[in-house]
Amino acid sequence: MEQTDNLTTLQVNEAEAGQRLDRLVSASMPDLSRTYVQQLITDLHIRVNGRGAKASLPVQIGDQIEIYLPLAKPTDIVAEDLPLDVVYEDDDVLLVNKAAGMVVHPAPGHTNGTLVNALLYRYPHLTTSGDLRPGIVHRLDKDTSGLLVIAKHDQARMVLTEQQMARRMHKKYLALVEGHWREPTGTIDAPIGRNPNNRLRMMVTPEGRYAVTHYQVLEVLGPYSLVRATLETGRTHQIRVHFSYRNRPILNDALYGHRKPKETFGIERHFLHAYHLGFRLPSNGEWRSWEVPLPAELEKILTTLRTRYETIVYPDPEIEPLV
Repeated sequence: MEQTDNLTTLQVNEAEAGQRLDRLVSASMPDLSRTYVQQLITDLHIRVNGRGAKASLPVQIGDQIEIYLPLAKPTDIVAEDLPLDVVYEDDDVLLVNKAAGMVVHPAPGHTNGTLVNALLYRYPHLTTSGDLRPGIVHRLDKDTSGLLVIAKHDQARMVLTEQQMARRMHKKYLALVEGHWREPTGTIDAPIGRNPNNRLRMMVTPEGRYAVTHYQVLEVLGPYSLVRATLETGRTHQIRVHFSYRNRPILNDALYGHRKPKETFGIERHFLHAYHLGFRLPSNGEWRSWEVPLPAELEKILTTLRTRYETIVYPDPEIEPLV
């Protein structure tokens, strides 16, 4: 899949041949609803081999599909009064604890209910920089909860982006994974790229981008392990891909976990939470860091496992021992 601004080009492979055009496009571009894809086809914004087509067209191997997305304007984003858990705020930045299930920013065909919609309701003068992601410096997956920083103006956004690109922004996550690690600490250094057979998924591949995740096992709970993951890079789905690559998928990860997990503990999300974020404030360069606890539904799973199994707790090197 190639993408430049608002034009995306897909080439149909063997596994995709025979699918309906609208089904393939909506599966390949999950931010687009199938209804929106059908409207794009009707409006001739989606072409097959340079020609208009019906939504029901069965695609063939080698077909070139061009998807032209009419760009929405920042003024088209609707401000919505949605719950927003603000952890810290000053004149430059805003820290929020994002709930699982909330998409970070709007996309064509998915313009409501996002974090950006909520931000614009509470901060109507938030700088948009001409795009649909006003103030967004980094993202979390829809079903990942935890800390996100938002820049209130372009200068703050530039400062934060520079820190992120220089890998000076600290991001730490808690994950419950299936299985045990041979060593309680380690580093996964494996490049990540898009899976050519499933465009929804990323994968470890030599052709991918440099990606490094450090991990520390905090607790073994029966057949599961509670792990802290520290990002050195920030690739799409990085922790989920790296842990699955090591055969330690995150609990209830629908994309990278087992098709039929032994247990889901009643949650409809994966067990991944961005609990720690640290960076230098744009105003004065002061280093600050914040932490938020696990959401109640994730903490409940740990309580259940600690009751069910005899657990093993590893010393946490980040906590100084009492003398």
